[in-house]
Parts: sequence; structure tokens; C-alpha cells
Amino acid sequence: METRRQTTTVQRRRVPLWDNARWIAITLVVIGHGILPLIGEDNTAYSVYLFIYSFHVAVFVTVSGYFAKSGPPNARGIRQILTDIVFPFFIFETIWTVIRWILGGEFALDFTTASWTLWFLIALAVWRVVLPYLVMLRYPLLIAIAISIGAGYTETIDATLALSRTLGMLPFFVFGWKLRQWQLTGRWLALERAVTWRWRAVAILLFGAVLAVMPLAIDTWRDLRLRRFMLYDESYEAIGYDEPWSGAIRLALLLFAMVLAVAFLVLMPRGALWFTPFGTATMYIYLLHTFVLFPFRETGMLAGDQPFWVLPAMILFCIGISIVLSLKPVRRVFRPLVQPRARWLFRPEPSTATGTLVLPPEALPLLDAPEVQPPATPDEPKRTD
Repeated sequence: METRRQTTTVQRRRVPLWDNARWIAITLVVIGHGILPLIGEDNTAYSVYLFIYSFHVAVFVTVSGYFAKSGPPNARGIRQILTDIVFPFFIFETIWTVIRWILGGEFALDFTTASWTLWFLIALAVWRVVLPYLVMLRYPLLIAIAISIGAGYTETIDATLALSRTLGMLPFFVFGWKLRQWQLTGRWLALERAVTWRWRAVAILLFGAVLAVMPLAIDTWRDLRLRRFMLYDESYEAIGYDEPWSGAIRLALLLFAMVLAVAFLVLMPRGALWFTPFGTATMYIYLLHTFVLFPFRETGMLAGDQPFWVLPAMILFCIGISIVLSLKPVRRVFRPLVQPRARWLFRPEPSTATGTLVLPPEALPLLDAPEVQPPATPDEPKRTD
């Protein structure tokens, strides 16, 4: 009964706006991956691709940072990193290794090089671990931006353990944490509807301008290799820029993506809609959609010139993938892979010989002395939204 009450409490605290943002953002991720084979020959597809990538990764990482804990790491937080991030990474990396082997490739189990989208799990684990230390500094967001820009100047930082993307996109994660510190959610939800639509009108104009500019300067974007900059997984020199000012391009993209991320959140419905419950299934969509799109990626099915209807058809197909993978039956079947509890891996005792906590707080005996309870930190207020 106690567990059921706790679950109910958590569900009541969910804010539809954030679940809406989660699902739409992950759906854009699926669309971006789905239309990737088309961008080589189709300028329209490439324009849509660049439009999506100008903000959707920033939104996805920003939302993750918004809900990240910045207090001292505790037993519950460490266990969640293991069960929600680390274990799924090893499971799905092993699955992809087996798939490549079945298709005729070499069986090389290499956990230092993430397969396709699995880089995000490595990055998310690092961001969560690093955040409490980073926010102890006076200017965490500026420091994160400096780290991101600086990482692009060296080729020694590469895709090994997804380090290039981890450092390159670190500002988005810290930016999400900052949004929570500014307590913008409560203020936004309290605004009158007429006021919110003024902000939304600005956001619509901004996105409309970006969407219009992409096809108008498509040849310029190809020449500038803009797509490779947006992926944050290569050094400037590897992209073809060895000038000292190359970091200014990344800085501009970072700041612009943050503005678009805020505009995206402004456009999110504040109330619950038919897809709002799907916002709890983003990790299932992220980890499973690649298996559906793998044939399109690895074969020439979409290579070369395609009829005009292929692009909208792929977009609708990707939306369908996102919906299906959000359904409860799918989540029930794949839960052992995406959310492994792995209770057998954890210690049954509440502490080690030196007193180190290894179980979540609710599994430990209550402390008698109230003064030994850790004080609430100012950067982690209770969620009332």
C-alpha cells in the first residue's frame, strides 16, 4: 500500500507541459533519424533535417538537465544511474554487436564506442555525475560553454566513450538545470492564456523564420558543413575548420539552440492531451526506434532521387513509430531491457563495513536524531508543479 501511495504521489506531481515536450522532442529525434538517408539528394529533406537538428537535441538534453539532481549523490541517485542508464547501455550495445555479427560483421564487443544512438546514455550518465560538482562553481553555465567550445579545438577528444558529444552538449544539460533554478515553470503555468499566446506568437515567428531560411540558403549550409557542426561529435579541424575563430561557430549554434529550446517549450500545450502519457516512454522510443529504422539506414532503399511523397511518408511513418513504441504493451514487453531492475546485482545489506550506504533511503532504518538528517539544499526545492 505504501508503494502504491508513493507512486500515486509521483504521478500527481507530473506536469503535462513537460510530458508533452518530452514526447514531441523524442518524436523529432525519430523523424531526424528516419529522413537521414534522404538528405544527400533531396534539398527539401536536408532543409527539414537541419531545421529539426537546430533545436531538437538541445530540447532533449535541456529537459534531461531540468530534472537532474544537483545535490550530493546519494544511494538512490547512484542506483538510478545504474538501472536507468548504465545497464541499458551494456544491454543494447551487446544486442547491436550481435546484430552486426549476424549480418556478417566481426564480433567485436567494444563498449568504448557507442552504437548509433547509445552515445546519449553515456553522456547522460556523465552529465548526472558531473552536475553536482559543476554547480558548486559560481558560473556553471559559462564554464560548460567554455568546455564545449574548447573541446572542439583538439582532435584527441573523439567518439571514444562519446566524449566529444558529452562535452559538446554539456551546456544544454546545465542550461536545463538553470531553467529549474529560475523557477520558470510555475510562473509560466500561472500566466493568463492571452499573455502566453503573445509569447507563443514570437516563438512561431522565430521557428517560421528558421524554417524559411533553411531552403533559401541550402547550398550555403552544405558548403559550411553545418550538419556536422550540429552533431557535436567532431573537432573543428576534422570538419574542415582550423582557424582560431572556429569556436565562434559552435558558440553561435549553442546560443541559438538554447533560444530555440525555450521557444519550443513556450509552444508546448500546458494541459494534458492524447499524447501526454507518451511522455513517460521516451527512453523506450529512443532505444527501440533504431531497430525499426535500421533497414532504411543500412540498405539503399531510400538512396538516390525519390518521389516527392517519400519525405512526408517517412515523417508520418516516424510519428507512427513513436506512437506505437509509447504504448503500454510494448513497454511491458521491453521493460527488462530498457528498465532492468537487476535486484540480484545489488547488495542485500543496507551498508558496508565502513557505513557506506548502498540502498535507497526508504530501505534503511529511520534515524532517531532529527538533527542528523541532511538539510534541504536551496537548488533542489520540492516540486510543486
